[in-house]
Amino acid sequence: MNSSQLPPITEEDIVEFLAHTPGFFERHAEVLASVQFTSPHSHRAVSLQERQAEMLREKIKVLEQRVMEMVRNSNENAAIAQKVHEWSCALQRVTAPADLPDAVVQGMLQQFDVPQAAIRVWDVAAPYAHAAFAQGVGGDVRAFATSLTMPFCGPNLGFEPAGWLPGGGLAHADGSGAQSLALLPLRKGPANSATPAFGLLVLASHDPQRFDATMGTDFLSRMAELASAALARLR
Repeated sequence: MNSSQLPPITEEDIVEFLAHTPGFFERHAEVLASVQFTSPHSHRAVSLQERQAEMLREKIKVLEQRVMEMVRNSNENAAIAQKVHEWSCALQRVTAPADLPDAVVQGMLQQFDVPQAAIRVWDVAAPYAHAAFAQGVGGDVRAFATSLTMPFCGPNLGFEPAGWLPGGGLAHADGSGAQSLALLPLRKGPANSATPAFGLLVLASHDPQRFDATMGTDFLSRMAELASAALARLR
């Protein structure tokens, strides 16, 4: 085979050669000094060393942004955890079981800045059977609540429990009303268990992104378990 029949050298061939021949640049250090690139920042010619320094600074900047985001998320989670603690303590201070549903709702409105909230509890003991929080819950809603093994977050699609909210929980075309919802099943034991639900907590906001389908639900699940433990006194 003559030289005209040899396949042309590709960039991949060069990369593989340099990767397997680290001594090349030791023997030809002048090549490193002579190679120049156009900087994407200053649009001037820079040496290989300068371009490597720029790339390193870019990587450091990305890492700094990630660290800042982690710190911000950590601070936000710490603030939420403190609010959950205060809300839980407030529930424990409620002496009359009949006052617990309102305490749960008011805690959501005040501690967590939720614009609207409502609650229903069923299968309660006889002394509470005629209370407002035990009324207006059909079989479909009970079955739906039991089917939830984690809080539902998403747009207000006209769910029946949204009707428990002030004003009927309607989502209006002008962006007002309850645009997004969080539905928290209340049951004995872990929130993700198959135990039949005995209640449902509804949180609502006029902001369509407040309760987005992609949001994490860990805190909401813990809050549902705390509310369930407190409301068990009604059964």
